[in-house]
Amino acid sequence: MKITLLTVGKTDIKWVKEGLEMYSGRISRYVPFSVTEIPELKNVSALSVEQIKKKEAELILRHIRQQDELVLLDERGQRRTSLAFASWLEDRMSRGGRDLVFVVGGAYGFGTQVYERADALISLSEMTFSHQIVRTIFAEQLYRAFTIIRGEPYHHQ
Repeated sequence: MKITLLTVGKTDIKWVKEGLEMYSGRISRYVPFSVTEIPELKNVSALSVEQIKKKEAELILRHIRQQDELVLLDERGQRRTSLAFASWLEDRMSRGGRDLVFVVGGAYGFGTQVYERADALISLSEMTFSHQIVRTIFAEQLYRAFTIIRGEPYHHQ
C-alpha cells in the first residue's frame, strides 16, 4: 500500500513547504508516500465558483485510479481524534491492496463528481484552514498516526 497526498495548487509558503517536506520524509519511513500538486487553474476570473470546482474535479479525478481509496479532507467529513485516525489507518493498512489517496481541494472545495467518487471524508478540525496550511497539518497527523500504530514515543496522552 502507498499513500498519496493530492493537492490543488502549489505550496508557495516557505514554512508550509518545509514542514510538509519534513513530515513527508518521516512518513516515508513507514510507507511509500508522495505529494502530488495539481496546478491551479489559470484565467478563472470569468468562471463561476461551480465552474471552477467542476474543472478542478476533472483534474483531481484524472489522478485517481479505480482501485484507489479516495479520502477527501473536507470540513463536512468525519472528525476523529489522533488515536481514532491511527486506528482507522491501521484498519485500512491491514486490508491491504488499495492505495490511499488523500485530497486537499482548492479554495472553493470539491466539485460534485469528486464527492460522488469519494470513499471517505475526513475533517481535521471544526476550524477552517487555508488549503496550503492544511497540507502540513495533515502530514503531521499522518506521521503521528504511524507513531501511534508503532507504539513510538511521539504522541502523548
